[in-house]
Amino acid sequence: MAIQIDIYTQNLELTPRIDGYVRNKIEKLDRLLKDIDECRIDLSHVKSARSAADRNVAQITIRGKGFILRSEERSDDVFSAFDATMDKIQRQIERFKGKRNKSRTGTSAEHVPPAEIEEPETISEEPVIARRKQFTLVPMDEMEAIEQMSLLGHENFFIFYNINTNSINVLYRRRNGDYGLIEPQIG
Repeated sequence: MAIQIDIYTQNLELTPRIDGYVRNKIEKLDRLLKDIDECRIDLSHVKSARSAADRNVAQITIRGKGFILRSEERSDDVFSAFDATMDKIQRQIERFKGKRNKSRTGTSAEHVPPAEIEEPETISEEPVIARRKQFTLVPMDEMEAIEQMSLLGHENFFIFYNINTNSINVLYRRRNGDYGLIEPQIG
């Protein structure tokens, strides 16, 4: 199955040489992990970086059924930044494949009825919602959520559908480095 590859650049021209180099390397990821649906590559040149070694940034985000893996690296050259990012994403894939072999049991998120949302009262000076995100929740246990949180590079929190409790939970990192788990209940 061919991976959908999207390459985006910022302050950098996408030359045929860069495009061919990136696509050739990304297509090899399909050998490591068969379930990859799409891959997004962001290449940018940051003029304001303090060090010249940090001016070229490469970020790779791969998505598939039940996972998102992301890595980012910086270097003085766009090719070396991309290569470092590829090395990092390959290590993440290997770690993810090892964690994935655990068996799952429980109810699918598709069978859980949606919660009713009450509209808040209107206030004269309403706060502005600057960004909205939607994503698919994949059933997983707490340990898988911790792994996904670290693979995505989320430092503060991670929202997931807990397969053990059949509810949406929020995993967060505490100041001392431990994790906390919020299990909301409708009251």
